[in-house]
Amino acid sequence: LHKAHITPDLVFVMIHLPHSFMHLFDNHLITANYLRKYYHLRTGTNRSGRQRSSSLVTEKLKQMQAFFGLKVTGKVDADTLTLMRQPRCGVPDVAPYALGERTLRWEHTHLTYRLENYTPDLPRADVDSAIDRAFQLWSNASALTFTRVFEGQADIMISFVRGDHNDNNPFGGPGNIIAHAFPPGGGIGGDVHFDEDKRWTKDFRNFNLYHVAAHEVGHSLGLMHDGDIESLMFSSYNYYGDNLLTQRDIDAIQALYGPSKNPIQPRERQVPQACESKLTFDAITEIRGELYFFKNRFFLRTRPFYKTGELGAITDFWVPLSRGVDAAYEVASRDEVFFFKGKASGMRQGYPKDIYHSLGFPHTVKSIDAAVHEEETGKTYFFVASKYWRYDENTRSMDTGFPKEIAHGFPGIGKKVDAVFQERGFFYFFRGKRQYKFDPHTKRILTILNINSWFNCRNK
Repeated sequence: LHKAHITPDLVFVMIHLPHSFMHLFDNHLITANYLRKYYHLRTGTNRSGRQRSSSLVTEKLKQMQAFFGLKVTGKVDADTLTLMRQPRCGVPDVAPYALGERTLRWEHTHLTYRLENYTPDLPRADVDSAIDRAFQLWSNASALTFTRVFEGQADIMISFVRGDHNDNNPFGGPGNIIAHAFPPGGGIGGDVHFDEDKRWTKDFRNFNLYHVAAHEVGHSLGLMHDGDIESLMFSSYNYYGDNLLTQRDIDAIQALYGPSKNPIQPRERQVPQACESKLTFDAITEIRGELYFFKNRFFLRTRPFYKTGELGAITDFWVPLSRGVDAAYEVASRDEVFFFKGKASGMRQGYPKDIYHSLGFPHTVKSIDAAVHEEETGKTYFFVASKYWRYDENTRSMDTGFPKEIAHGFPGIGKKVDAVFQERGFFYFFRGKRQYKFDPHTKRILTILNINSWFNCRNK
């Protein structure tokens, strides 16, 4: 799936899945480079060096997997490699040996910053705005204040650079580093460097400058990386369309510099928790035998025989879907997955396509609430408000006589559907915090389930 531009149209996305999500890289080299740079992996060179090296790699892998909330195996599995390949900040995830448990902070709370040069990717006014807003974000949450200066030395110097830029942290080497910053201190301390070989934007495409700047300024103020995927200080690049701080971010900066006189509210948590009682879903679909439960800009994934509810960011797999998913379904016989998002991304050539010309929806339909494909009949059901449509995947046309009321075709489900998928001939409907197991042949609800039933949760 290629990156797409935003248009105000209602569109849908079709993805023809490749045979593997993973590229054919040297996994051992990727792992060693990643662990050396971000987890201070050091290998021995004595007679037992090979054994010691293997043991250290396993230890560091476990440390990395625990930090990111992955399954701790000490082995290079697919999820670990996927995360290693993601664009990220160049600052290590663990404190350097020289620092130990020591915390670095500025001794004064009024700091200066200076922008040394500009990227040609954006108008200067947009760059100025992104940098200024990044500092404002942190001053709103703490006792810190910032002043921009235009000449001389500032506490925090900001620049766009390429390759080796004389700080012993070159860009363009192993890994997909987009920027880095130095902790508080003299000389280079506090400075922020952006990789000019990356493409900087003010929207969801490529790398959002405001988002990255806000993250790097956090390092300039003394913050380390946070393993919470929703935190602004999460090390991998995940842009979700806003830059509000989480409570963890606010607590961290206030622990260093004290609270703001005008306290701000933390961002409402967007990350789904598999076993939370108030969990709801935006869309659900099976993809090659694995179930994906979409919520906001994230998904929970279950695999055959494993109901762990592994968390992931949608952009890790599908970049143009950074704003989330309204509905999704798989046509397994064609190895295709369709995603729907109202007023989201769209291009007029290929996919994404609008749902009006491609599927035959009337223009009164502004979004798709849920969708499910029935493999045995080749029919796909679309749910919009209190009605549903039926589409024939073989003839690529909408069946006549639709839409119909959900209450007529699926009695007992209610007047609205949040998400639905098919499993072993049964439909599983999700509405609010309830889940209904439905038999499409007898048109009966077989049982009402807890919404968390697909995960290993206590007190289900």
